[in-house]
Amino acid sequence: MNAQPKEELFAHRHLDPASRMGEILFGLIMVLTITLTAGLTVREGKEGVRDLLIAALGCNIAWGFIDGVMYVLNCMAERSVRGRLIQAIQNAPSPSVALDIIRDEVEPELESLAPPEAREVLYRSMLEHLARGVGLKTTLKKDDLLGGLACFLLVFASCLPVVVPFLIFSNPTRALRVSNFLLIAMLFAVGRKWAAYANANGLVVGLAMVAIGLLLVGIAVLLGG
Repeated sequence: MNAQPKEELFAHRHLDPASRMGEILFGLIMVLTITLTAGLTVREGKEGVRDLLIAALGCNIAWGFIDGVMYVLNCMAERSVRGRLIQAIQNAPSPSVALDIIRDEVEPELESLAPPEAREVLYRSMLEHLARGVGLKTTLKKDDLLGGLACFLLVFASCLPVVVPFLIFSNPTRALRVSNFLLIAMLFAVGRKWAAYANANGLVVGLAMVAIGLLLVGIAVLLGG
């Protein structure tokens, strides 16, 4: 059995499937946006190809770093929200009020999965556990940093296949067209992977992902992004 790349194993360990595909999609859209924008004013010859290569790599390095930082901040914010929820439950004036807080937080997610009687048993069990638990602190954790690093690697790695034409061709227009073709193919592949995860039609979702990606790129270009 073939071993998976270390980067893929690392990303699987620290990001859920939806987050992984979202990061790859984000990276593809960013590099497509920057190459299309840079292609409007690029110089001719090898200098132009080099400009496109630098623009594509630089863009995804920068946005991969930004996305990784935002992931870390989001993890800390989520713990802060959960910590305030635990504090609200522990400071409730009565068990019935505490149960109402739990119901309001959990009910929408469980309503379609369990009958009312089973949910009530779960809520009371949660109250018993949380009432004597310790509130979560909004501190930076190792897993936050590793997840942020996984975000950076996925955003950056997503641009590597599509910069290969800039290393092969000396004509910037030809390199850009081949790169864009690879980008569209990768958008379609991401869509099919998403379809397998969501149990949907691979062809339809793949084509929809291409359309959505190109639409987002068009909006970004029109807005000067």
